[in-house]
Amino acid sequence: MVTSLNQSLDKEIKETSTKIKKILMEFLPLKTPKNLYEASTYLIKAGGKMLRPYLVVKSCEAVGGEGEKALPAAAAIEMLHTFTLIHDDIMDEDTLRRGVPSVHVQWGLPMAIVTGDLLFSKVFEAVAKGLQKRKISPEKIVKVINIISQATITICEGQVLDLSFSNVETISEKEYFDMIKKKTSCLFKTSAIVGALIGGGLDWQIKKLGNYGDFSGIAFQIVDDVLGLKADEKILGKPVGSDLRERKKTLPIIYALKNADKNQKKIILASMRKNSTQTEILEAIKVIEKLGSIEYSIRKAEKYVEKALKQLEKLPKTNAKTSLESLARFIVKRKF
Repeated sequence: MVTSLNQSLDKEIKETSTKIKKILMEFLPLKTPKNLYEASTYLIKAGGKMLRPYLVVKSCEAVGGEGEKALPAAAAIEMLHTFTLIHDDIMDEDTLRRGVPSVHVQWGLPMAIVTGDLLFSKVFEAVAKGLQKRKISPEKIVKVINIISQATITICEGQVLDLSFSNVETISEKEYFDMIKKKTSCLFKTSAIVGALIGGGLDWQIKKLGNYGDFSGIAFQIVDDVLGLKADEKILGKPVGSDLRERKKTLPIIYALKNADKNQKKIILASMRKNSTQTEILEAIKVIEKLGSIEYSIRKAEKYVEKALKQLEKLPKTNAKTSLESLARFIVKRKF
């Protein structure tokens, strides 16, 4: 059941998302070649939580800045995120994203690659032109560009780690956390830092908000791992159990393999093949649940949410701070 707190947060995220989508359409207008620009807005129009751009805006406000000034950077972060999703789906051969066919399925592989490239280029156009238009200093704009560039490098490193892990039977929790810090939480951290920087935050405030983003992003990925095994497929927007078929080393799977007996391990590993049947997938999920992997993973996520909330304690009491607290709590309770 969704609490009134989550309903309030949902309303606020939707209001912010509407503003961000308007800017996204300014930078991705429908022009020639039409199919390229249609493909670039395809996943954006399909939905998505827009938590990262929301984090940009709220981090800006949390240090006393005007959220409106951070909107172009928020749009840039969403384009960067969309670019990574398109290329991820190509590499993982995923056919569904946000309940619709993946970009490479809908538009073909070559177009999907170019669409990702376009979105990546548009990230920097949005930062440079959009922030300049909002009277952000050239020095800050250069800093934002540098921060986003470094984040993209880190995300690429995380993606390669994720791909390499599919070639081994299992990995340690340390290897898992090193990977998700690069692949997932890095963009949450970047979103918070960029927002706080634009908002004129002090160095310690920017650092605290960056840590908040980092810990929230780790919690987000752990919950994503759980939802990949447990969520309603229609709400999730992609097939349940696809992580097993793709030999992903998610926290529930790592924990299960570590604690499984010989027969249980055999069942889990049998599902971790490209041609595994849905029956094998469902049987493996039952074993993973029986081993307590879901509860273990949620407890880990909750600990990271607590660490995230701790980072906000010294920030001034504002509506934006309250929103960030609500966002962290929502991350571990979400169903999608």
